Amino acid sequence: MKQKTHYQYEYERPALATDCAIFGFDGGELKLLLLKREKEPFENKWALPGGFVYMHETAEVSAKRILMEKAGIKDVFIEQLYTFSRIDRDPRERIVSVSHYALVDKSQFELIAGRDTIQAEWHPISQLPELGFDHAEIVAMAIERLKGKVRYQPVGFELLDAKFTLTQLQLLYEAILQTPIDKRNFRKKITAMGLLKQLDEKEQNVPRKAAFYYSFDKKKYEELMKKGFHFEL
Repeated sequence: MKQKTHYQYEYERPALATDCAIFGFDGGELKLLLLKREKEPFENKWALPGGFVYMHETAEVSAKRILMEKAGIKDVFIEQLYTFSRIDRDPRERIVSVSHYALVDKSQFELIAGRDTIQAEWHPISQLPELGFDHAEIVAMAIERLKGKVRYQPVGFELLDAKFTLTQLQLLYEAILQTPIDKRNFRKKITAMGLLKQLDEKEQNVPRKAAFYYSFDKKKYEELMKKGFHFEL
């Protein structure tokens, strides 16, 4: 039987970690999930959910595990953002972080303060506290990536309930892009794409004319993409 060979390297190697910028939407402002750290470094400070990648994991699998263990979030859209490798980014040792960002409907999750965490909380991106490590840089890049991505992919629907009004959809895009959007042009453009299904249901108990609810037709979007459809707002 062929025996396993164990290699020993003579040079130092950095540790590998992953950090996650998790965005949620509550109908008004885009928010970021932050954890208050239980241990040093940056004890009692806010930071992104993060941790070390295990030997048997990919970076993405590690990110999803960490989100579940530390905040109770699972089954979310997640995408790799960037590799942060500044030499002094972590005071403990040489650590490289493969960062990710995720979009969630925050109403679908009950946050928990999990492993090594004192508190898990949503923070408006306009009022973020001072963050540990280089997490402010990660957040800034994640926000810019999200701004660009929502213009050419319908990822914003990950932040909404299964049914939503056109006003709620516009508020979401304004929250992400951090700028007002012309109501008439937005509705004309988004409905012309044919990706929204109007439901036979309206808002209830609102002090104005009730609006119809819509849903995102993911199947139709995938079919159109195969034909060369270009989503752009």
